[in-house]
Amino acid sequence: MATPPSAATFLDLLRAEGLHVVEVGDWEHHNRNSKGPWGPVHGVMIHHTVTRGTENTVAIVRDGYASLPGPLAHGVIAKSGTVYLVGYGRANHAGLGDNDVLQAVIAEKAPPIDNEAAVDGNRHFYGFECENLGDGEDPWPEAQLLAIERVAAAICRHHGWSARSVIRHLDWQPGKVDPRGPGMDWSSMLARFAKRLGTRPPTSTLPAPAMPRVSLSRLIAAARHDPQAHGTPVTYAGTKTVEVALINEGLLSLARLDGHYGTATKTAMSEWQEECGYRGRAPGQPADGIPGKTTLTKLGRRHGFTVVA
Repeated sequence: MATPPSAATFLDLLRAEGLHVVEVGDWEHHNRNSKGPWGPVHGVMIHHTVTRGTENTVAIVRDGYASLPGPLAHGVIAKSGTVYLVGYGRANHAGLGDNDVLQAVIAEKAPPIDNEAAVDGNRHFYGFECENLGDGEDPWPEAQLLAIERVAAAICRHHGWSARSVIRHLDWQPGKVDPRGPGMDWSSMLARFAKRLGTRPPTSTLPAPAMPRVSLSRLIAAARHDPQAHGTPVTYAGTKTVEVALINEGLLSLARLDGHYGTATKTAMSEWQEECGYRGRAPGQPADGIPGKTTLTKLGRRHGFTVVA
């Protein structure tokens, strides 16, 4: 458990670690604190952006999207190794995750496989988005890896944390795969964090969980059947993966995470379809909330699941 330092102290500790830091706008006061508290903090979370180009990446992480306002992290770590600070305070980066993982981070132990999305990670983690296409093929240059190492060590050193206080987004939230790609070996990164902190490296790292697969045909069947069903029968388990994605888009409440493609899930999917540019068949009608391949695939790419027939 720890209280975040002031923004000025945060900047100083990053620069003291040898990082090239660029301050973006009024980053010290750009946050989502109106939506809930930030802190106590327990660790650092590393993400990849699924974007191209540093300028574009920094703008997206600072400003966010209509459905997910910025900041989407505290900083952007560019391929060049430069760190762009875009916010300080609560940021929309971690989303809902697994309490067992949080307890492991607090205890500074290897995280278990994440299988729940029930705990507010935006409150408890520093977040850094790293410039990368996220396709598993875009490489991680050494300058960027060194900057990640220095960022993690600077924060851990300040709070007296070990390398186990640094996790990946994929460790935290079901369905996430970031960060990944050539050069991003997490066992090696943990060893680098530990070496910079002057401690022994952690002994093991769990492998990344397989990316969930969502059947479009089975999800469509659930969308047509479940809203009329009594109670909350789970007709297709993959619905829960989609609900987690809709929750993290800010379109569905956590209370509706039950695997039942009911009216709330259907409405949330309708809103997602409209954000993707789709409308109902008649003028003025909303999208129908019955998942289609294009919009579901786009949701999966953003939130770490694949779509099958």
